[in-house]
Parts: sequence; structure tokens; C-alpha cells
Amino acid sequence: MNSPLTDSDSTSPRIGALSKVPEVTVYFWIIKIFATTVGETAADYLNMTLGFGLQSTTVITVALLVITLAAQFAVNRYIPALYWWAVLLISVTGTLITDNLTDVYGIPLIASTAAFSVALIVVFTAWYLTEGTLSIHSIRTRRREAFYWLAILVTFALGTAAGDLIAEKFALGYGLSLLLFAGVIAAVTVGHYLLRLNAVFAFWAAYIVTRPLGASLGDLLTQPADAGGFAFGSTAVNVVFLVVMVTLVVYLSISNVDRIEQVEQLKQRRDLVEDHT
Repeated sequence: MNSPLTDSDSTSPRIGALSKVPEVTVYFWIIKIFATTVGETAADYLNMTLGFGLQSTTVITVALLVITLAAQFAVNRYIPALYWWAVLLISVTGTLITDNLTDVYGIPLIASTAAFSVALIVVFTAWYLTEGTLSIHSIRTRRREAFYWLAILVTFALGTAAGDLIAEKFALGYGLSLLLFAGVIAAVTVGHYLLRLNAVFAFWAAYIVTRPLGASLGDLLTQPADAGGFAFGSTAVNVVFLVVMVTLVVYLSISNVDRIEQVEQLKQRRDLVEDHT
């Protein structure tokens, strides 16, 4: 059995099965951060600006998410537009889960942060015990994909709770919170590339922290000045960020630069060239 933090998967269930997730590139992280920011601002926009209310917004978003995940599970390969639409909806859903727990049920942020942390540990443990790996390069079956999306949903809910806890309850502010989370991601990156921190551990650590980073960025841009924000408005932020996301997704759909199979083929060709030089 592989280590849970191995970045390879020698127990692939079906030879030739295509990956259902993208290769981790700079485009991945840009879209991910923008999706987390839109997840924060879009939830507030639907809930308050458009006046849908928290419960109606939650019902609509969850319904869209269920339909989208059904489509995602139905396809047999990674499709950028479908994948990132699912991530965007999960981002909004994760925000709404935490908002409901806090605003509707009165659960303290410190309690929800602790609960989501435990839930994420449970998901990762069940995933590893069942599949023997946590590598995203192994997402080639429906069961592994189910674990993958469940883990992502919990990371978004956890990131929202932790981000709000640090920025608001601990009175750190949106700007300092943004710098804090960016520093954590930078430390993980340095640890991976310079100190040989395990790739899978580094990926999931950075993935979790990008959620509060995006939430802090969204709040910093949209909240009023007296609350420590720039007051650009959720509509403007959503439009700009969505345009950037759509542009990048279109590029990825055309270029296939983040399709794992293509990246692997390029690596194999490069290795062959180096072996013959």
C-alpha cells in the first residue's frame, strides 16, 4: 500500500482511464483563488444584494451543485468548463454552509472551525483507508472522485469558518488576514520546492488555505471602508473575477495544458530526449 502522501498511484484501477481533475499548474491556483473569492462575494450578492435571503440562496445553490456534480460524474474525462463550474458552486455552497451555521443556528465560528477540521480528517482517513492514496493524480474512478469532491466541499466550509474566525472574531482585519494566509501558502511552497515537503501534503495544505485567502480578498475588496474594506461592491468584483476565470478556462479548454495525460506524455518525451543526449 502506498503512503497516503505519495504523489503516484501504482494501484490505478483501470489502465487507460482518464483523469477527472486538472494538473496542478499556475492556472489551477489562479482560478482556484478567484473561485474562492467569487464564492464569498457571490453568496453575499445573492443573499443580500438581490434579496434572495440565506435559505433561498442555499436551496438554489445546492440544487445547481447537485445537477452539476451529476454531470461531472457522468463524463469520463476532465472538462475544464464543467470542472471549474463545479468548484465555483462548491465554493458558494461551502460559504453558505458556514453562514447558515453561524447566522441561523448560532453556532460559534470556533466550534464550526473545529468541527470542519475533524470532518476533513475523517474524510481523508476514509479516503486513504479505502483507496490507499490521496493523490489527485489517482482520480480516475467514481469512488475516488466522490472522496475528492467531498474533501473539497469540507475544505471550503472549513476555510470560510477559519477565515471569518481570524478576520472578524480575532479582529485581525481583512488585509492582515490576507497577508497571513498568503504567507502560509508561500511557506508551504518553499517547503515543497526547497525542503522536499511531500507533494500531496503540500497540495492539500495550500488548497485548504486558499479558501480563507480568497474569502479575505473578497471581503477586503467589497466590504465598506469603515469595516476595513475597499468598498468596490460585490457586483463589480464578481464580474471582473468571473471574466478572468472564464478567459482562463477557455484557454485551458483549447490548449489542454492542464490535462494530466498530456502533461505526462510531455514528461515522458522529455525524459526520452534527455536519455539520448
